[in-house]
Formats: sequence, C-alpha cells, structure tokens
Amino acid sequence: MATAAPSASTHWRAAWLMLGSTVLFGMMAVVIRLASASLHTFEIAFFRNFFGLAVALPLLLRHGPGLLRTRQFPRYLFRCMIGIASMLAGFWAIGHLPLAQAVSLSYSTPLFVTIAAAALLGEQVRARRWIAVALGFAGVLLIVRPGSTDFSMGTLVALLAALLSSIVAIQIKQLSATEPADRIVLWTTLLWVPMSLVPALGVWTWPQGITWLWVVAAGLFGTGGHMLWTRALKLGEVSALTPISFMQLPIVGAMGWLLFDETFDRWNLAGALVILGANAYIAHREATLARRAASGAASAAAKPGE
Repeated sequence: MATAAPSASTHWRAAWLMLGSTVLFGMMAVVIRLASASLHTFEIAFFRNFFGLAVALPLLLRHGPGLLRTRQFPRYLFRCMIGIASMLAGFWAIGHLPLAQAVSLSYSTPLFVTIAAAALLGEQVRARRWIAVALGFAGVLLIVRPGSTDFSMGTLVALLAALLSSIVAIQIKQLSATEPADRIVLWTTLLWVPMSLVPALGVWTWPQGITWLWVVAAGLFGTGGHMLWTRALKLGEVSALTPISFMQLPIVGAMGWLLFDETFDRWNLAGALVILGANAYIAHREATLARRAASGAASAAAKPGE
C-alpha cells in the first residue's frame, strides 16, 4: 500500500513554522551583533545555548524523562559537533561582517543542501537542478567578490558556516524520520552547552549591563527558532522549506541600517537575488518531483492484483 502524500494543510503548516523560525533567527542575528560590541562571539554562542537550554527544559516536564531515551545518541553527538562548528563560524561572521552580508551568504545553505542530499542521501539530482546550484554559487561570488577591495577572509568563514549548516539540515531530516522533534531539540541543546563552553573559556569575560539582555534574548530566539525549524523539517521537505529563510534579509537589512548604519550595496543585493532565484527553482523542482512520485505511487496502488 502506498504511503499517503502530505496534505496541502500540512505543507502550509510546515511553511508557517519555517517562516516563524526565520523571523526568530533573524532577531537572533541582530542581538548577536549587539552583544558582540563587548563580548567575543564564542562566548555569545555559549550563552545562546545556556539560556536556550532554560527554554528547552520544560519539554521534560511536558513529556517526562522518557523523552531522553534514544538509540540514536552517536548520531546526535556527531550532529551536534557539526552544528556547534557551524554555530561558531556563523556567529563570528555575524559579529565581524555587515549584518546583511553575513545573512546573504547564509542563503547558500540550500545550495549546499542539494549537494549534500545527493552525496549523503543518494537523492537523484538532474541537470536542471545542478544548473540552478551553479547559478546560485555565481550569486555567492557576486557577494564575496574575491580579489576586490571588499573581499575579506570573513566571507569564507560565513560560507563554511553555510556548508556545515547544510549537513546539519540533512542530519535533522534523517533523525526526524524516527525521533520526535522535541527530543531532537532537547538533546541538541543539552549537548551544545558543554560543547560551546570549551571555546568560550578561552576568551571569557562576564557580560555587563544591557549585554545580559542581548545574550538572554539570543538564547530565547535561538532555541525558539530551533524548535519551529525542527518541526517544519519534520513535516516538509528540506529543499522546499529552506528558501523561506530568505525572509531574514529584509529583517536584518532594516535592523542593520537602523542600529548599525550599514548599507546593503548593489553587489550584495544582486548576489542575494541570484541565490534566491536559484533556490526558488530548486524548491519548485523538488515539489514537482514529489507530486509526480506521489501520483505514480497512488496509480500503482490502485492497479488490481498488485
């Protein structure tokens, strides 16, 4: 018997969850930049995880200690090691690059997701999607502009964060096939706290004054966004949902202009639009192929004697 395709309402719910996570992640980027004025970004990453754990712990009250039971602990451990490396690189980029540029480069994650899905999941990617991926990376080059006076090594750190984030997205999708979303969030947060403490100790200074508000907010926004993101990936396809993260750009662009007097130059805008177009095509192609597969499975199931 064929498995029923997800309903339209399920797709919409996944999209709204991803949009909510995008808004929270955008606000997290803003408070990280605010906190980075007086704290090292490695320390901000620790506080994001520490206060995020306070948000996640009530899940134990809701589900009980049984929520922690899993046969996938080695996979959680590996996923969290990759995730913390992505977080440290991403936070460093947010603290040292113009905010809109750092977020624009993070949009290359869906391109890396397509590559990772082919390499790690054995997903078949045909020529048109590979062309879209190539065009997306052309957009990345417009933002990075290697050899220009605006190029910095920080842009490579941002791209490293995007690459690692794509591997995390694939791993979460694999875990969510057997693990509930709340268990993924709780185990991730529990492991991230000690993992992020180690690099933070090397640059440690206590937050002062309003910086406490920024690091607490980073934890709230980060874990809240992670909860919504994990639920979205549980319901929908990675490659179809990740382009929604482009809604971060108007949020961080406006806040970067208002709070940090940053401008979004034409090269960043052109590169971001090219990446958006490539990701939009990839998402459209994924949805088309999924509908064809579901239709073919339903037709096969309907044939008598099979």
